[in-house]
Amino acid sequence: MTVFTASYAEKLPSSQGDLSVTMMADGFDVPWAIDFLPDGSLLVTERDGQLLHVRAGRKQHVKGVPPVAAEGQGGLLDVMVPRDFTQSREVFLTFARRQGRGAGTALAVGRLSPDNTRLTDVRVLFEAAPGALGGRHFGARVVEARDGSLFTSLGERGDRPSAQNLRLHQGSVVRINRDGSVPAGNPFTGTQGAQPEIWSYGHRNPQGMALDLQGNLWVAEHGAKGGDEVNRVRKGANYGWPVISYGRHYSGGKIGEGTAKPGMEQPEWYWDPSIAPSGLMIYSGRMWPQWRGDIFVGSLKFDYISRLSGTPLIEAEQLRSGETGRIRDLQEAPDGSIWFASESEGAVYRLSR
Repeated sequence: MTVFTASYAEKLPSSQGDLSVTMMADGFDVPWAIDFLPDGSLLVTERDGQLLHVRAGRKQHVKGVPPVAAEGQGGLLDVMVPRDFTQSREVFLTFARRQGRGAGTALAVGRLSPDNTRLTDVRVLFEAAPGALGGRHFGARVVEARDGSLFTSLGERGDRPSAQNLRLHQGSVVRINRDGSVPAGNPFTGTQGAQPEIWSYGHRNPQGMALDLQGNLWVAEHGAKGGDEVNRVRKGANYGWPVISYGRHYSGGKIGEGTAKPGMEQPEWYWDPSIAPSGLMIYSGRMWPQWRGDIFVGSLKFDYISRLSGTPLIEAEQLRSGETGRIRDLQEAPDGSIWFASESEGAVYRLSR
């Protein structure tokens, strides 16, 4: 197990007493995602297209990353280390891929070299069809389901009606097999004209996604002016954007038809005003048993980590310190500590007892 060298530690008050906030690595530009390798070292994506391997606070660039369209909110986005990494050495990446004059969300896989310096055999497993102009709302997280299939979240690219159009991938969560093929159990494989990869739709811009302890999929997604949502994602379900929303347009105008409509899902939780949610993590309880099953979501706007708990879901507390600025991603480490990437600080931190 890798031993990280901590630069300093601060205190963060919480319902479990003071937490230690320790900077584990810094000097990043826009860190977008983090994930752990089995040896305890870390992979970190930067939105401009860099993938870094971090060990003991030292960063090393990983070569072989596919070309990215680093424009606006697009670029190199999520990184995911699958359960069988020790055997396969595979690493999954989501990114904005150039498509003609526009770009679309894509998912690629490559094999990480034994010295963690290069990706080889890189291939694109999925890309949104068609691409779109502009630099908004790419999503995009990737999660490995319990059966080994892959979920990827896609934003609607600023084209609101596309989230209700099954002929387009925009504004959806898609599910594919690990080789890029379409699973037989996907809900719209028999629907004329529908994209067969779609698992759920009616999403605006899901930038947080994780499995809960029972294997259910959850997303956190940006609303407009208000109406950021946390949703439990169900097969074939429609999450309503832009027909229903608890927010308003940035102009102040009404969105769609209101807050509810038959056949469209209600959020498990929503924020108004918006907190701009990004990474989402569901906690095992390993270090803090009282938090087992709780949902942690990073806020890009208000610089805190939201802890959601209970049935129905409520925001139980806000974890905040001088280091929790623009939280882009959260991950649970093998020891149960919680790690997060802060855009404001250009750093990765560890929360522990």
